[in-house]
Amino acid sequence: MSTKTSPDKFDLYILNVDDFKALNKEKNDLKDKIASMRLEFEEKIKPLENELSAVVRKLELNLAKIEGTPAAKTGTAKFGRGKLGASIKSLLKANPDKEFKPKDIAAALQTKGTAVSLWFNKYGNNDPEIERIPVGEGGKRFIYKARR
Repeated sequence: MSTKTSPDKFDLYILNVDDFKALNKEKNDLKDKIASMRLEFEEKIKPLENELSAVVRKLELNLAKIEGTPAAKTGTAKFGRGKLGASIKSLLKANPDKEFKPKDIAAALQTKGTAVSLWFNKYGNNDPEIERIPVGEGGKRFIYKARR
């Protein structure tokens, strides 16, 4: 005959530790899920923010022309190593049906057109994610779009 004894303080402690471990794991899983969603959101919104800032900049330039006042100088963004290429690719991917001149990309990213052109000449030539389309006489100028 087996008699069932009531759990002692050690048994109760072990039960609480298991509960604590389970809750802690659930907390960590939720934090990971939130971080992943936040990153995904930032990746989706960045190209739209860049495009919006380019449109606002064009509006400011047009307003300055209408009013006859000099346009307000807006600072150009300086990109760290590898960041310019990532920004260019995200802009192109966000607008897969559009073709961009380097100056349009620069305006959207609020940087200098020469920086964008240099990046394309140095790194973008052989990038499998970017389609380089020759335009104009002699094919010396290019427009760019995301490959599908």
